[in-house]
Amino acid sequence: MRTRQQIWTLVLALVVMTAPAGAHAPSGAIFTTVFDGSEVNFNIYPSKEAVYLDGGPGPGAPQTAAGLDDGTYVFQVTEPSGKTLLSTDPAKCRRFTVAGGIITGIVAAGGCEHHTGLDIDHNAVTVQLFPYNDTPNPGGEYKAWAVTVEDFLIGCAALGVSNGLDVVDCGKSPGNSHGFISRHSKTDNFKVGDATNIEIDTRFFDTNGQLIDGLKLTWIDTLGASNLKWSYFKPSILVTHFAHIEAVEPGVHQVTVTNQPGCTVEKFFGLGVEINGPGTIDVQVKQNDRNTTKYLYVYCLP
Repeated sequence: MRTRQQIWTLVLALVVMTAPAGAHAPSGAIFTTVFDGSEVNFNIYPSKEAVYLDGGPGPGAPQTAAGLDDGTYVFQVTEPSGKTLLSTDPAKCRRFTVAGGIITGIVAAGGCEHHTGLDIDHNAVTVQLFPYNDTPNPGGEYKAWAVTVEDFLIGCAALGVSNGLDVVDCGKSPGNSHGFISRHSKTDNFKVGDATNIEIDTRFFDTNGQLIDGLKLTWIDTLGASNLKWSYFKPSILVTHFAHIEAVEPGVHQVTVTNQPGCTVEKFFGLGVEINGPGTIDVQVKQNDRNTTKYLYVYCLP
């Protein structure tokens, strides 16, 4: 006889298989920031209240890059494994809208809506992640998630919850963290307090050995959720011509590089792996890694 967990795993698989064709991780990126959209060194914040969610093409992206798909989204905060939901309010309080590829506002929810700010670079709305509980992670690490409301309701239904927006937590099963199906979700990690940082940095070079900005990669975290990162130069936060993935949790992350305008990938390598052409490299982050940077490199043909 199957256990309840096995039954819900099967239900989730059936729900995902029959999900609408548009059910996928949205385009563009999400990223944590402060209220005015400014980036913070190494994604380490002085307090939980200081952390806001922004979205769009992403830091360093060219003007032609795609933003988030238009629609209504819901977000959550967990510890890095996704097992423990840290957000404390019902999901209906954590909704925001996207139009023209950027966040444009929050959804009315009877007074429990989150505070907002304004991005000084893109005139986008930023959304405060607080309230959420302290992370049990000893490194002070958190994970922010965003998914479309439609996909969130699919995830909650797979967990046996028909009114997902009215509850705080829809539960959990493999590949489904509290209604957020990993492969349909965008994630970004951040830290709060006096914390060290583990990051994955990728640099792109042309045939003359010059660094190239405005090129993208896809980061897939240890849970299978994804996000886009772009190479750029911002010395004020120690970003020097690379795409940076900050505050990564222990486990295996994947970094995927594809051919794109400005870069036909000749070679992708690092950490003892070398790929001719575009591809994916697994990056192992160990539990005892501290204040470590994992470096990857891409050689581009015109």
